Amino acid sequence: MQTILDQIVETKRQEVAILQQNASLSVFTDSPLFGRQALSLKHFVETQNFGIIAEIKRKSPSAGEITASIDPVAIARSYEENGAAGISVLTDLPYFGGSIADIQAIRPEVNIPVLRKEFIIDELQLFEAKAAGADVILLIAAILEKERALQLTIIAKSLGLEVLFEVHAISELEKINDEVDLIAVNNRNLHTQQTSLDHSFNLAPYLPSFAPAISASGIRTAEDILALKTAGFSGGLVGESILRNGHLHTLTQLETVRS
Repeated sequence: MQTILDQIVETKRQEVAILQQNASLSVFTDSPLFGRQALSLKHFVETQNFGIIAEIKRKSPSAGEITASIDPVAIARSYEENGAAGISVLTDLPYFGGSIADIQAIRPEVNIPVLRKEFIIDELQLFEAKAAGADVILLIAAILEKERALQLTIIAKSLGLEVLFEVHAISELEKINDEVDLIAVNNRNLHTQQTSLDHSFNLAPYLPSFAPAISASGIRTAEDILALKTAGFSGGLVGESILRNGHLHTLTQLETVRS
């Protein structure tokens, strides 16, 4: 039976095929932002007691519609004002309601790193991210073979992009390469869409020490963050709880665990 992740990847292959037909590398390399010096999410996370990567998304397969009529620029500004280490932007349209245009709109308005959170399967998506003004890209172990993950990492780094590498299970740890900048444990099973912080706690002892560890999804309270920090995580990616409950209040609350 095809899972939601299978469906997303199949849709992404179709999107990439269209992108390959309609855009050459020069379309991206000639972009004014392509030569821009990217900001380091790794640095921003490491200089905080617990770096929060605050997410912008309109909907998701697990949560349905979160907030359709958002102003991504206004939200990004408020995230920066409230001490976020970085901003994660969902650029998938069919399943998450985002687009690369969100990054293009946000980039000139904030001075913290912007992560393109996307199902990346092709290098052209990396060039697209760089041209839009992204600082970091996400690579997902669950959809990439080990060699392909390494290839995409090397290309991303050659473009000046940092790489946040996402794992969910112990079996995926062998796909991590020494070139990645940060490692995220996704607490959501991408196949079943079920979420549990136990994934972070269970994988924490096995994560390599050369890259900051980020816990992603399912973080709702300051107590969650304190537990993750104790387990060795340097930061967390927080999305739905901010957007549903009020991002200003939630970020201000989470800020208290940093001191």
